[in-house]
Amino acid sequence: MVTSCQLLLLILLLHFSLFHYISSVGINYGTLGNNLPSPKKVAQLLQSTLINKVKIYDTNPEILEAFSNTGIDLIVAVENYHVSNISSDVSAADEWFATRVVPFIPATSIVAIAVGNEYLTTSSAQLDSNALVQAMQNLHAVLTARGLDRKIKVSTPHSMAVLASSFPPSSSTFAPNLVQTIGAILGFLADTGAPFMVNAYPYFAYRDNPATVNLQYALLGNATGVRDPKGYVYNNMLDAQIDAVRSAINALGFGNRSVEITVSESGWPSKGDPSDTAATPENAKTYNTRLIERAQSNKGTPMKPKDKIEVFVFALFNENKKKGSATERNFGIFNGDGSKVYNVDLSCDFCSNNGGTFGFGEKVSSGVVRGPSVWCVAKPQADEKVLQAVLDFCCGPGGVDCREIYESGDCFQPDRLLAHASYAMNAYYQMHGRNYWNCDFKGSGLVTFSDPSKLTTCIL
Repeated sequence: MVTSCQLLLLILLLHFSLFHYISSVGINYGTLGNNLPSPKKVAQLLQSTLINKVKIYDTNPEILEAFSNTGIDLIVAVENYHVSNISSDVSAADEWFATRVVPFIPATSIVAIAVGNEYLTTSSAQLDSNALVQAMQNLHAVLTARGLDRKIKVSTPHSMAVLASSFPPSSSTFAPNLVQTIGAILGFLADTGAPFMVNAYPYFAYRDNPATVNLQYALLGNATGVRDPKGYVYNNMLDAQIDAVRSAINALGFGNRSVEITVSESGWPSKGDPSDTAATPENAKTYNTRLIERAQSNKGTPMKPKDKIEVFVFALFNENKKKGSATERNFGIFNGDGSKVYNVDLSCDFCSNNGGTFGFGEKVSSGVVRGPSVWCVAKPQADEKVLQAVLDFCCGPGGVDCREIYESGDCFQPDRLLAHASYAMNAYYQMHGRNYWNCDFKGSGLVTFSDPSKLTTCIL
């Protein structure tokens, strides 16, 4: 007769076939408004949505504190004006990190640092492209010294203006004056496993060329497709923009090195100046609905159909203090008072707000469950010496109550290191907020969304 604890071993052996990947949907959270909800309310609301990553444009301590223990990953940023200082030496980068980030981790899940924003194409004589590369290297050195380089990646978001041209996608290259700098950035990203970030906006391409760009193509919905000379067929402009960046990366000799592409910003305005006739709530709803669906689809692009693209929607709020045209202040899904500008479905099948109505005006229960339930177990092929060290740590300094897997405990049988380590690893993972790095254990742990408790009582 097979006991419930013995079934744990079967689960471990079937891990990889049972693991379900949950797509990441990110959003940009700007704060250039005088009528926005408090960061605490924002964090509470997003816990009951499918949004699981948030990108901000600084290291606002109120925001970092508000997102602690929410299970939502954050990307923080070094402002453009501060890049030069961080590039000066590693100690300056360490001081920035120690004062801006360290006080909030690990409770707040910070997974990346964006060094500057569209730094290489910002019109300012004070911005030095060499400083950008050095600042990125200095911050990575700080993370490495602190043992955080696997948890927190360093990158920099670019505008599409870094390309000499974006069509046809297969022939795209970087602007000649930026080739040397971007080559250095790509080498850094390839070495550190960080993504190439690009802010891609089909809206602007349509706005500037309405006579030649099909509106539905820009809105991610042209079924007829646009053909690239090399045979790729594009049903939406965003995919073409992504592949244009990919071709430019390949042209610099990085085609055989793993550099993922992240769409760090993309969105559509709901209102603009009188000449911006495409900036309507209807078009914004269409674009962002399709953008979110695309982010969840796990689909790649015609050039790389198996490469999942991470997407950050722009933006969470209309920001009434942003400079520039009216469109700049109207990219938000929400108004400052928390009402929706238009109805985009952000509901999550795995999330719960105890039946409350979605919106900033509603009280969100403190008992919100963030995302799907997840567990941490030992990899079947993990080295036994590593597993024993992990077990000793979890049941000792890690603070896990391991009495259930002691000889008199209900989960002692089967008396196997793999089963005992999985019990302890999962208990530690649950105690520390289900951050992915709390299931690393020197590469011996694995996060799974398949509920082991359905088959065994030995995993909580």
